[in-house]
Amino acid sequence: MRLRSVFTSLAAIALSCLLAYAAYGLLGDRSLPARTTSVLVAPGSDFDTIVASLVRADVTRHPWLLRALSRARGASSAVRAGRYRFPAHLTTTALLDRLLVGGRNSIRVTIPEGFTDREIARRLARRGLGDATTLERAFKHDSTIVDGERITGLEGFLFPDTYLVPIGATPQQIEMQMLARFRQELPKDAPLLARKLHVSLVGAIAIASMIEREAKIDRDRPLIASVIYNRLRLGMPLQIDATVEYALPHHRSTLTYADLRVRSPYNTYLHSGLPPGPIANPGRASIEAAFHPAKTDFLYYVAKGDGSHVFATTLAEQTANIARYER
Repeated sequence: MRLRSVFTSLAAIALSCLLAYAAYGLLGDRSLPARTTSVLVAPGSDFDTIVASLVRADVTRHPWLLRALSRARGASSAVRAGRYRFPAHLTTTALLDRLLVGGRNSIRVTIPEGFTDREIARRLARRGLGDATTLERAFKHDSTIVDGERITGLEGFLFPDTYLVPIGATPQQIEMQMLARFRQELPKDAPLLARKLHVSLVGAIAIASMIEREAKIDRDRPLIASVIYNRLRLGMPLQIDATVEYALPHHRSTLTYADLRVRSPYNTYLHSGLPPGPIANPGRASIEAAFHPAKTDFLYYVAKGDGSHVFATTLAEQTANIARYER
């Protein structure tokens, strides 16, 4: 009888300790997260997966209590996909309340002018919007129709802007957002303008992409466009460094003479005419310049070192400018 009484007392003590621990874990412990923390809940995640991600992110140290509380409240299947922002020092109860309120269902991402499809894919992946390799493969191989012309490979047509991308969006859904924005920015008479400039629509966007990578200030863009069109008219190689850089496997801030000999149809030092397609995704100002170039006799330009360029009509002028600005 005495032994039974001892066991009963021990069980009561253990239960009291367990209840005290549970009460502290649910309502008292505010040690985590130590700072405001963002966690992405992917579409299709079950509650155990969600809890595991919260533990990895140091949002909670009481996973079993969180699971038990969610079961008691019938909430395990009520947490939606999204990006959740947890302020510092939440109790387990407050943590579950935040999960049930719901996270953001889309992520804001900014794509700068001049990004390549590879750079866009990496930016999206860093924001939790897919796998970089999968996105880049889609951008390179998917097709669309722009003003009646089928485009295979979307380099040049993924308009740089700030987007709200739904969490779990497929590469094709992301493409649709960016292509729709591109079509809005394309001049309404783009095919006619391109024909008047003796290039295709794709050719005009390729020119816009070169302008984007070469120009640093807006007033230079129509002038660089004029150089490109003047050289095309005369059959001169374009000799644009940005096309060579695009052909190289890795980014280079300064090209070498060996780089200028790289065997690629994008090497406009070795091949006359336009490259096979755009080399980046141009913004509004560069697209405008490509369809409305300045009227000049310029055939050359060189960077001055302050972000602007100086332009020349003759090789002698260009040589003098190089000597002055590339010392």
